[in-house]
Amino acid sequence: MHWLLVYDLVDDYIERRAPLRDDHLKLVQDAHDRGEILLAGALADPVDKAVLVFAGDDPAVARRFAEADPYVREGLVSSWRVRSWNVVVGLGLKRT
Repeated sequence: MHWLLVYDLVDDYIERRAPLRDDHLKLVQDAHDRGEILLAGALADPVDKAVLVFAGDDPAVARRFAEADPYVREGLVSSWRVRSWNVVVGLGLKRT
């Protein structure tokens, strides 16, 4: 199963992220190395949201990630949510 962690970003996200970026990216890379995160990044034009794609049976992994993320803790994320994502094509999946 896949889970989307969707962040709503504050208006001045770009200006405020620099001091937190290394810690945030380490958290993302560590989760990727463990196989929890498949993809992650901010949406562009405008940079108002970010999406992180998690793999696993339990949405709690994505929730714990958000709760530990310095972007969330320091207020760069105004709100976040986890949604299940029913992937039908990609990532080696075959439709039957």
